[in-house]
Amino acid sequence: MNDLVALNDLVAFVSGSLTDVAGLALGHCTLDSPGWLTGTTVVLAPAEGAVAGVDVRGGGPGTRETDLLDPRNSVERVNAILLSGGSAYGLAAADGVMRRLGPLGRGVRVGPSVAEVVPIVPAAILFDLGRGGAFDHYPDASCGSAAFDAACAGPVAQGCVGAGTGAVAGALKGGIGSCSVTLEDGTVVAALAAVNAVGSVAAADGTLYGAAFGLPGEFDWLRPPSTAELAAGSALLTPRRVRPLNTTVGVVAASVALTKAQCARLAGAGQDGLARAIRPAHSMFDGDTIFGLSVGSGDPVSPWLFHDILSAAADCFSRAVVHAMLSASSVPGWPAYLDAFPSADTR
Repeated sequence: MNDLVALNDLVAFVSGSLTDVAGLALGHCTLDSPGWLTGTTVVLAPAEGAVAGVDVRGGGPGTRETDLLDPRNSVERVNAILLSGGSAYGLAAADGVMRRLGPLGRGVRVGPSVAEVVPIVPAAILFDLGRGGAFDHYPDASCGSAAFDAACAGPVAQGCVGAGTGAVAGALKGGIGSCSVTLEDGTVVAALAAVNAVGSVAAADGTLYGAAFGLPGEFDWLRPPSTAELAAGSALLTPRRVRPLNTTVGVVAASVALTKAQCARLAGAGQDGLARAIRPAHSMFDGDTIFGLSVGSGDPVSPWLFHDILSAAADCFSRAVVHAMLSASSVPGWPAYLDAFPSADTR
């Protein structure tokens, strides 16, 4: 490929979720009974693990094991990625994932027995404390284990599930969303976004910023909301300044062999997509963290293919933000986008 080409010219077909990258499985633990509004999402790598990178841009991140992903450090592969609610308390959910992976012999071998391993489970959390009514209701190790047990390679549940259960986006209900795209050469690029942002996902006319990056037919049914709905819901389009503690977290993945350094660039491209779909992004009140995963083998990718993968990753993350917002359902205090602006839906 000698010239830059539009991403849409590279697309063979569009499909639905992070698990379209072969080898990845995903599970949610959703805690939404009375007093609860939080949860955990686990992305499981294949048995041999996945090469990973990370990009942290928010001013208030909460993470675990991310230093290992620095290309200068020794661990080459991760066994799972955990996204969780519960602020820093929610990082404990990774313990439950480790307890499931250890007996399977998945992790860094540290002794003679197959089970003497240390599973590598980088994690990032978002702030949702108290949104269900009780401040001390947050995910723990049992939630991580439950998400592991629920993991499958099938279609990914979206909306108010897993890490997106208690998420909000500005004054609207957030959630978790996913999408993928297959490039002309067969490479699959996919994204998963748990949208919990201080910033707004919609412009003053009510249109979702990220919808502009949809592929043909994906968001064509969306229209700007009616004048009456905009007048009634204009405050929902302005970020709240009451307890602005949030954070959007997510994963972008590719089905080809990448180095740790390239996975870090992949994660950075996801952050570009975040900034296109949420404004402002990377604030001092967000801990925006995105992981990049490579699940593939073979020769190194060419520079032009890597360029196309990065372009696709940015657009995928923007699209995943939109899917999160369109899949969300209202909870007291935070209406979902399509409940607040039903005229936007022309289906």
